[in-house]
Amino acid sequence: MPAYAIAHLRNATPHPEIVEYIERITATFAPYGGRFLVHGTQHEVKEGSWPGDLVMIGFPTLADARDWWDSPAYQEIAPLRARHIDGDIILVGGVPDDYDPNTTAQAVREALPAE
Repeated sequence: MPAYAIAHLRNATPHPEIVEYIERITATFAPYGGRFLVHGTQHEVKEGSWPGDLVMIGFPTLADARDWWDSPAYQEIAPLRARHIDGDIILVGGVPDDYDPNTTAQAVREALPAE
């Protein structure tokens, strides 16, 4: 099942270390099958607010995403970003190709208190 590393980045301060981070990050994906899905693109807010930028990296599995995050190669460059950009980063599993949201709706319906 696919998985994603999602970053909501705010208050990016231009700095040579950010450039180095961007130049080096793609190489850290290779052993784990990762690739950028969203990076450096514009977004359009439809509800609420979204200050900052979104980065999304896709991986074949959640284990691959975790292994990438914990890898010495990524951990070596992570401070280059963290020193200059505030943000929240999560790893999340995706849904299978045959996902049916009605199954989730039924589970929620069954959990509702009896009337």
